[in-house]
Amino acid sequence: MRQQTKIRTENNPRFPKLPVWAKSTLPKTAENIAFLSGASLSVLDTALNDPAVAVPQKLLANTLALRTATATSKLEGRLAREADIRDAFHLTPPGEARGPDGDLLAYWRDAARLGLSGSNWRAKLCDIAGVEYEADIAPWLNEALNHARENGPIGGSVHALHAVLSADDRAERLACLLADVVLALSLNWKVVLPITSRRLTKAGMRALVADEPGASIAVQTRMLDSVHDTIHLARDLALRAAALKAIAPKLRSKASDAAVDLFLSQDAIAASSMLSPRVQGTNVPMTDRAARRLCDRLVELGVARELTGRSTFRLYGIGP
Repeated sequence: MRQQTKIRTENNPRFPKLPVWAKSTLPKTAENIAFLSGASLSVLDTALNDPAVAVPQKLLANTLALRTATATSKLEGRLAREADIRDAFHLTPPGEARGPDGDLLAYWRDAARLGLSGSNWRAKLCDIAGVEYEADIAPWLNEALNHARENGPIGGSVHALHAVLSADDRAERLACLLADVVLALSLNWKVVLPITSRRLTKAGMRALVADEPGASIAVQTRMLDSVHDTIHLARDLALRAAALKAIAPKLRSKASDAAVDLFLSQDAIAASSMLSPRVQGTNVPMTDRAARRLCDRLVELGVARELTGRSTFRLYGIGP
């Protein structure tokens, strides 16, 4: 197996900086968290909407989907590893059952593609959530959005979490999804990003539903930490995407441009199925040998890495 070149990243001067005080140790109160989260969400919102920063939006969304699938697996008591969830989704042949881990990642990838413009996004949300919740989703969202207007986006997300889990304490993934929808709507984002559940714990969610003193503040604090994680991830992916684009002219494959675009949108690439016989989402042909050589070349150039550590059934990506 070839030795992988370590991907090197440097500070991105165009990426908006998170003020030092935004990670302050101020007393954890609703007012302080609303203030600190406002600053943090402003930085994230600016980064996502500034073309000069060039955050690879689809890659960020799919990376967040994988990490959120891992987090919600723990919340649901299955404790699946990130690698197992990733492999279950990306390495299952088309038409075959992916199993609970692969289905969980498919759930969050669908959520990360949910557009919030137009008139039918609520119907699409119900399709993801399941028909058994169809009558409840609108009231839950409306109440949480009203709460967000008075208490900030993070406060509204926690309100959504509380509402869903109070009705069904086994609906962890739906509760986290609606928390993300409330966050996105509060910030006028066009799509949902799976952010809020990354740092949540089962114990914290139980305490929230039981209305224990301090439980809401504790969950809000963890959601704020997840926002900080997302800012760091967005900065890292913007740097990695820039590095990949910089070496793209060195690639001699006729399909390299299409392949690079795919690496900029997917957290994991299976060369034999996503690049060959055609680059996924295109009509650009690529042989299996050329696909494997391209992936190995990207690793050698230090802009991608092999994700599995195996000699067969390998996956490649540019993310951390």
